[in-house]
Amino acid sequence: MLRNVAVVVLDGVAPFELGVLCEAFGVDRSDQGLPTMDFDLCGPSQQVKTSMGFGLIIEHGLERLESADLIGVPAMPRGDAYPADLLEALRSAVDRGARVLSVCSGAFVLGAAGLLDGRRCTTHWMYSTELAARFPEAKVDPGVLYVDDDPIITSAGTAAGLDASLHIWRKEFGADAAAMVARRMVVPPHRDGGQAQFIEAPIRATPARTLAGVVDYMAAHLDQDLTVDDLAALANMSPRTFARRFRAETGTTPYEWLLTARLAAAQRMLERGDDVVETVAARAGFGTAAAMRHHFAKRLGTTPQAYRAAFFHRHPGEARA
Repeated sequence: MLRNVAVVVLDGVAPFELGVLCEAFGVDRSDQGLPTMDFDLCGPSQQVKTSMGFGLIIEHGLERLESADLIGVPAMPRGDAYPADLLEALRSAVDRGARVLSVCSGAFVLGAAGLLDGRRCTTHWMYSTELAARFPEAKVDPGVLYVDDDPIITSAGTAAGLDASLHIWRKEFGADAAAMVARRMVVPPHRDGGQAQFIEAPIRATPARTLAGVVDYMAAHLDQDLTVDDLAALANMSPRTFARRFRAETGTTPYEWLLTARLAAAQRMLERGDDVVETVAARAGFGTAAAMRHHFAKRLGTTPQAYRAAFFHRHPGEARA
C-alpha cells in the first residue's frame, strides 16, 4: 500500500526533477477522492543548494527513509562518492520492501548503492554510457522512458519522471486514478515505459505534417483489426513510409501504440464495468480473452481477472489491499 513517500535531496539537486516528485506525490488531491501521501523531503544536510543556485531547507534527516513506502531520488550531480549513510539507508529500505524511484541522473545514486546490479535500468540518454561504464553489473537501456524492475524504478530525463510517477499511481490505484492525476497536471495519462526517449523531427515537410488524424482514428477504432496497410492508406502513404513516419512522430511503432492503447482501454473497462473478460477483450481489440491474458501477463504482470479484483468498483482514493 503506497501511503508514505520520502524524497532524498543532496547539494546540486536539479529543481525541476525534484519538483516532478513533489507534484506527483506531494500534492493533496483529496478533493478529487484520491489518496494523500505522507510526503517529506529528507537528506543528510539541513541546508542544500540546488543546481540553479538557490537554497533549500530540509527538515528531515535520513531516518525519514525508514518509514517510506516509496523513496524518490531526483537528478543529482554524477559524483564519484555519495554519503555512505545514504547508500546504506537506501539498501536497508529496499531490503524491507520499499520501492525506489530515480529521475534522470538520480540513477547514479542507486548505482553507487548497488541497487542497479543485475537489473534493467535507464537514465537520461546523455548519461547512459557513463552509467553503464561506472556500474558494469547494471543492464542499462538508453532508449526508453522508464524501467520498472520492481522494487527499483528508473526513469530518463525530466518529463520521463512524470511518466514513471504516473506508472506507479496506475500500478497502485488503477488507471482511472492515474488519469485523474495526469489531468490535473495537464500531461498525457500514459506513455509506455518502452517508448523512445526522444522523437525525431517529421521526415520531411508536407501539408499533412503530422499523423494526428490517423492516431485519432486508431484510438476511436481499437476494436477493429487495424493493419499497417489500412492505416497507411488512411494517411495516403506507402506502408513503409507510414511505418517510418509513425515512429519518427510518436517514438514507437503502430503495433506497440495499439497494444498500449488497447491495454489502457481494457484496464478502464475492467475497473468500471462488469462485462465478462471475453467481451472486454473484443471491445478493446484483442479479439480473444486468451490474447488479452497473454498481453496482461507480459506487460502488466497480472491477469485481467486479478486486475479487476484489485480495482473494480473501488473509489480512486482507496488503496490496494
